[in-house]
Amino acid sequence: MNKTNILLFGGTFDPIHLGHLRIARAAAESLAAAQIILIPAANPPHKNGPGLTPAPDRLAMAHLAVESDPLFEVSDCELLRPGPSFTLDTVRHFRRRFGPNPALYWLIGADTLPELPGWYQIDRLVDECTIVTARRPGFDPAQIDWTAFKSILAKPQIERLRRHLLDTPEIPLAATELRRRLRQNQPVDDALPAPVLAYIRQHHLYQP
Repeated sequence: MNKTNILLFGGTFDPIHLGHLRIARAAAESLAAAQIILIPAANPPHKNGPGLTPAPDRLAMAHLAVESDPLFEVSDCELLRPGPSFTLDTVRHFRRRFGPNPALYWLIGADTLPELPGWYQIDRLVDECTIVTARRPGFDPAQIDWTAFKSILAKPQIERLRRHLLDTPEIPLAATELRRRLRQNQPVDDALPAPVLAYIRQHHLYQP
């Protein structure tokens, strides 16, 4: 693999599940990325709803999910930084760490793509990394209305987003559904790495 390609994958990971890992691996293979860095978010500005599971638990689960896989690394950079977890700040953190040469890719799901016009300094973000989009069940990227992008991004920037719609597998797993199943003591063994499920049970996470 090309060691200059690094895939950054941020999210709440509440909890991290096998869908996250499979999609990240498929994206890394498509991009010939030598490393995937999982980045649990502290305070994502675009997430609404009930509070997140405490950051130390989400970080611990991310470490457990990939502890035996050298392709993955877990970063706590957003958890250590105060304020909202802006993607641009995180990309700049890794640019300082790796220097000017590595290609930095930021992985999102197809359902997130229409939200990008509202992201913090998205016009700078698309130039400082390459945003790549993975498929999500029930969401067709071909149906995206690009009108909102045209007032924020230049045509070459929009075309770059279009070019990086990845042909990743559509995996019908969602953390929201897994949290519901965990609250109701329904089976989740097929969706979570075994060490993550053991941690959840040991620490009584996602219980009423």
